[in-house]
Amino acid sequence: MIELDNVSKNFGDTGVLDGVTGEVNRGEIFAVIGPSGAGKSTLLRLIDLLDTPTGGAIRVGGTDIHAEREKSLSIRRMMGMVFQKPAVFNATVAENIAVGLRFRGASKSESHSRIEEALDMVGLVGYGERRARTLSGGEMQRVALARAMVIEPEILLLDEPTANLDPVSVATIEDLVVRINRDLGTTIVFSTHDMYQGQRLAHRIGVLMTGVFSQVGTPREVFTLPASRDVARFVGIENIVEGGVVEGGDGTAVVDAGGVRVRARSPASTGERVTLCIRSEDLRIAAPSLNTSGRNTLPGTVTSIVPRGPFSRVTVDCGVPLSSVLSWKAVDALDIREGSRVSVSFAPESVHVVRGVNHRGSGRG
Repeated sequence: MIELDNVSKNFGDTGVLDGVTGEVNRGEIFAVIGPSGAGKSTLLRLIDLLDTPTGGAIRVGGTDIHAEREKSLSIRRMMGMVFQKPAVFNATVAENIAVGLRFRGASKSESHSRIEEALDMVGLVGYGERRARTLSGGEMQRVALARAMVIEPEILLLDEPTANLDPVSVATIEDLVVRINRDLGTTIVFSTHDMYQGQRLAHRIGVLMTGVFSQVGTPREVFTLPASRDVARFVGIENIVEGGVVEGGDGTAVVDAGGVRVRARSPASTGERVTLCIRSEDLRIAAPSLNTSGRNTLPGTVTSIVPRGPFSRVTVDCGVPLSSVLSWKAVDALDIREGSRVSVSFAPESVHVVRGVNHRGSGRG
């Protein structure tokens, strides 16, 4: 549906995008995640024809939308866009929603019918005659969604659509996004700095970092099999350790990380430099005498216990620092505190091995 071919964008001497390559399939929800300033909004504006790329090509349905200018209007009418800050005119809700229909010359009766359908879709039945600027932020964002959807776009672009909303409004907008995709088959591309929102909503995710897609994959692939150390850090993997393979073969590798030996499931060969990524929830902290046959078991000393809501982040120095998340009750039951001697165990299968040094990459869906 959408093809990004080595897309770059500079603003003066500042490069924002530097060769973004990837595809968005028809009918999928595709999330663009990445740190602030990574170029997520810029990428969506380029797709929406609001800006022009410095290099590369963007194709929609096979058409190079910036090169074939005579087709730009028809391409633009295939798309609806909702911005981070809901933009509403000083008019009624119905008049706000009708803007795109007026540009398309829809009759009054058709407009009325389509507006009522759009209001029903976003849960604002009966709001048509209210002044749009008197609504809450979440309600205004739903009006913006209705305005985008009333024209029945094939592609819906959402730029940080819930960034300024309260949790209840966020849940409402997220539910709308899923229903629009499921019920209407609309292809949706949205940007977000909330990586977990991407995980909740998207069929596939593109991680935009340093001007490129560092990784493209399903939420499970991105969050459990990161392609690089930078991606691992961004998606919340706290335990990232570098080392060298000292034993390799038969799909199993033993990695030396500063004198600490870790077994992992990996085809990496002896002598390779690798990065080990271990999610904190895969680590088990227990008494030093625990028998954990078949698992990596490392003795260590608790260096910090930091509250995190109903949980605590417990960091243990095992020669390398490793962190796990335990409930308060578990911390109390283990009777651990800073300075306690414990063992940290984890299965070889829970260790994701990133081979070689890869701080920058590209992905293609």
